[in-house]
Amino acid sequence: MNDVLFGDRTLVPRRFKALERKDLSSIPQLARLGEGEIRAMEIVASVLPFRVNEYVTSELIDWARVPDDPMFQLTFPQRGMLRDDDFAMMERVFASGAPSEAIRAAARAIQHRLNPHPAGQMELNTPMLGDARTRGIQHKYRETVLFFPAQGQTCHAYCTYCFRWPQFVGLDDMKFASREADELVRYLADHEEVTDVLITGGDPLLMKTSILRRYVEPLLAADLPHLASIRIGTKAPAYWPYRFVTDPDADDLLRLFEEVTRSGRTLALMAHYSHPRELETAIAQRAVQRVRSTGAVVRCQAPILRHVNDDAIAWAEMWRLQAQLGAVPYYAFVERDTGASHWFEVPLVDAWRIVRDALARVSGLARTARGPSMSATPGKVTVDGPTHVRGERVLALRFLQAREPDWVGRPFFARYDERATWLDQLEPAFGEAEFFFEPEMRRIRQDPDATRSAFRTLRRRRLPVIAAARAESTEGS
Repeated sequence: MNDVLFGDRTLVPRRFKALERKDLSSIPQLARLGEGEIRAMEIVASVLPFRVNEYVTSELIDWARVPDDPMFQLTFPQRGMLRDDDFAMMERVFASGAPSEAIRAAARAIQHRLNPHPAGQMELNTPMLGDARTRGIQHKYRETVLFFPAQGQTCHAYCTYCFRWPQFVGLDDMKFASREADELVRYLADHEEVTDVLITGGDPLLMKTSILRRYVEPLLAADLPHLASIRIGTKAPAYWPYRFVTDPDADDLLRLFEEVTRSGRTLALMAHYSHPRELETAIAQRAVQRVRSTGAVVRCQAPILRHVNDDAIAWAEMWRLQAQLGAVPYYAFVERDTGASHWFEVPLVDAWRIVRDALARVSGLARTARGPSMSATPGKVTVDGPTHVRGERVLALRFLQAREPDWVGRPFFARYDERATWLDQLEPAFGEAEFFFEPEMRRIRQDPDATRSAFRTLRRRRLPVIAAARAESTEGS
C-alpha cells in the first residue's frame, strides 16, 4: 500500500515484524542495558510470554526512560514479575545448562501456581452445546457470549499483565479456541437471550480479514434477530494501528465493519489502551478515525497497573484523547489475580482514588468510564469508595454485571481494608458471615449449566421489540 496523507503528515506503511524471547539479545535498543538485565528478561520470558513488534519498540517506548518507561514495563519482561524464589529457581536451572525440556518443566511448575484461569473461566464459563462441552465459547453473563476463533489466539504484542497469558505459553489444556463459526451460530440460535457476541482472543485482528469474515459473515447470514451487537476485543489500535490504515487488507477490514453496521447491528471495537502514549501517534489517531467512519463504535478499556498507569493524570489524559477522537472511555479495570499480578496490582482503595481523581479532571463527555471494576468470579464488581455506615468504616461495592442478573446494581459493603487488591481479600462489613451473593454462588459452582438454562426463560419476551427495530433499520438503509 502507498503512503497515506493524514493532515500535514505522511503515514508510511510498515511491515509487521514480531520480536520474541529468542530475539531479546538482538533488539538494538536493549544494548544500553547490561548483560545481567537482558539475562533476567530471558529468564522471566521462559515463564511468562513475551512478544513485541518494531512499531512498539520504535514509536511507543521512550528508551531514555528505560526501565521506568511505562510502555517498556507494559511490553517487556521485568525481573520483579517473578517472585524471588521462583526467579532464583529458574536462574539455577539456566545456570546449570539444563536442556530446553528441563527449563520448560521448571517453568510449567511455576505457571500452574500463577492462577492460570481466574474467575472460573474453565470450570464455570464454558457451556454445553447438545451433549458436548464447547471449547471456543464462554457464557458467563446472560446477554453476552464470548467467542475465541482459533486463528486469533495470539497478538501483535503481549501485554505483560494479560490474564490470557496461559494461551501464549503452550498450556493447551487451558486454551479456549474454535475453528468453526457453525458451533457459535448453533449456540446463539438456542440462546435467544444473548444480544451481544464478543469475538476475542488473543487478538482476532491478528487474523487476515478473509479469515475474520469466516466467523463474522455467518452471524449476519443466520436467522438471529436477537443478536444486536458484535464486539471485537483488540489491542491492535494501540500496538499495530496499521491494521486499519495501511495493511494490505485494511480496506477490506473496514468494509466488513460496514457490513455489520448496515445489517442494523452495532459493531463495537473494544480497544485496549493502557497509556496515553498509545493514542498520541498519527497512525494511531488515523486508525480510530477510519474505524469510526464505518459506523462502528470504539470503546476503550484497560486495567489500572502499577509501573504503567497508576496515576490519575495518565488516566485523565488518556480519556481526554479518547473523547477527542470520538471514542468512548468504557472501563478502568482492577488488575486480575493471575500471572504477574503481584507486580502490577494496586490496592482497591488506591485504584478508587485514581479513578475518582481522573474523572474530576475531565469533562462530562469523558466521564463515561466505569470502575475501578474487578472481573471476579461472581461478576464485575466496582468499588464505589470508602464511607461510613452504622458507625463502621466500609468499602461500598456494587455489581455492574453478574452471573445472576438480579445482583446487578445491588450495593453491598466490605470492611475497610487499605491493602486488599481483590474481592476475595475483602471481608463482609457489620459482622456478617458472608456477602449476600455467596450462597447462590455455591449453587452456581455445583451446576453452572442450570444458571445458563434459566437465562433463556428471562429473555424471550423482549425479542419482538429488538427484531422490529432491526427491520426498521434495514428498511431505512
